Amino acid sequence: MSERDGKFAGDDPFALARAWLSEAEASEINDPNAMALATVDETGLPNVRMVLLKDISNDAFWFYTNYASAKGREIETCGKAALVLHWKSLRRQIRVRGTVTKEEGPEADEYYASRSLKSRLGAWASRQSESLSSRAHLMAEVAKITALKGANPDRPPFWGGFKITPVEIEFWADGAFRLHDRFVWRRESDADSWNIERLNP
Repeated sequence: MSERDGKFAGDDPFALARAWLSEAEASEINDPNAMALATVDETGLPNVRMVLLKDISNDAFWFYTNYASAKGREIETCGKAALVLHWKSLRRQIRVRGTVTKEEGPEADEYYASRSLKSRLGAWASRQSESLSSRAHLMAEVAKITALKGANPDRPPFWGGFKITPVEIEFWADGAFRLHDRFVWRRESDADSWNIERLNP
């Protein structure tokens, strides 16, 4: 293939990521927006879990969570994270590394309001990442919150958005005999221009 034609074409990595995600939405069995999110704790020990990507804007990758969760606390401490989107149906992946900022404004309110009522109540009831004595205790908390908050709960102050502003985005596509195609966009900060290069498989 010539340099960055076909699936790699274009100089805007956010537009390219949206295009790949759109393709995955048509081919993945479920949750094409599932991503592995990596953080580190205060000792530098890595942590990783699957979460759902909720938006790719013109400058960042967005997700929502409980700020008091393990990932929320680790992001608060470190201010950096990495993610991977991997699609078996396309045999492609996107890797992202960057800084993370908390987003508690209208975007968080809008997304929270778009969730099902049970999911909104669950966000209030769950003390995410804390020890839980039993599922029965959790469901009792849900019932208590349901009675307290009713059919239109407001967004919890401990729940909202994070956006990852990348300093590195890599696009990877499977190649024959493991000779994969890899292109990486890098910059020192979000104020800088992207430098694009091909990587060895």
